[in-house]
Amino acid sequence: MQIDQELDTRGLNCPLPILKAKKALNGMQSGQLLKVISTDQGSLRDFAAFAKQTGNELMAQQTVGNEFIHTLKRR
Repeated sequence: MQIDQELDTRGLNCPLPILKAKKALNGMQSGQLLKVISTDQGSLRDFAAFAKQTGNELMAQQTVGNEFIHTLKRR
């Protein structure tokens, strides 16, 4: 996957990772990919719900150690 923008939200808890992702996505073109790195375990559930609510596509989620990586495609 060609990542267009990466957002580091390590150390931030809900709702900050979602709010920062929303702001980043608003500045992106349709079809571009945003990678979000988070340490908030609740972000797995939060980003799935966020994608459904906003129409952005959740392309992938993975856990690497204590980090949660989310890839979203701008609608």
